[in-house]
Amino acid sequence: MDSLGEGYGLEDLRAVLLGKKEHTPRKKTVTQAEPPKVNLLVDIQAKLQAGKGAGYARWAKVFNLKQMAQTMNYLSENNLLEYAVLEKKAAAATAHHNELSAQIKAAEKRMVEIAVLRTHIVNYAKTREVYVAYRKAGYSKKFREEHEEEILLHQAAKNAFDEMGVKKLPKVKELQTEYAKLLEEKKKTYSEYRRSREEMRELLTAKANVDRVLKMEVEQDVEKEKDHGQR
Repeated sequence: MDSLGEGYGLEDLRAVLLGKKEHTPRKKTVTQAEPPKVNLLVDIQAKLQAGKGAGYARWAKVFNLKQMAQTMNYLSENNLLEYAVLEKKAAAATAHHNELSAQIKAAEKRMVEIAVLRTHIVNYAKTREVYVAYRKAGYSKKFREEHEEEILLHQAAKNAFDEMGVKKLPKVKELQTEYAKLLEEKKKTYSEYRRSREEMRELLTAKANVDRVLKMEVEQDVEKEKDHGQR
């Protein structure tokens, strides 16, 4: 928390929560054309201070100061000082991650299709002569019994082509080239996918922690109403 400077350390947060210290946010001289917006870190500090005492004890059961300190440090380092900016960035990171995930799944699906198609093309080519002879023999039962394995492979290949909507058989070499290209693209995309997943998790975690703190006031009001109703 040193990067946040004075007033944002772990001990500072603990002191604010326990009511032992009044938080005084750092003042900066900034010229703004638009009306000033509430600094998210200052807002969080205010909510934490408002939640001291019994409210803090309840909150501490599901939250810890170290986690809050890490979140505030993350917000400061990434200049996420407005809730709207944090929310927008978290949504964008999630959308980007989902897009990459969809790209990877599409590539994997096509790679499976290529592998299946390649197998059937090879089987079709290997058994074509036998099947032509079978047809010329008038689909003889005896011929089928003698060459049943080849005939079944040939028929399975033809059925697969129909199901996949293949009208003209592609060359095996072309399929291998496409497969290799998809594999290379998948590797590159997966590298970006892992990075985006980490970024998304960090942003969503930070947002969830901020949401939890900013909702403390509402939760405390509910608790007060419950206590008042029990009297």
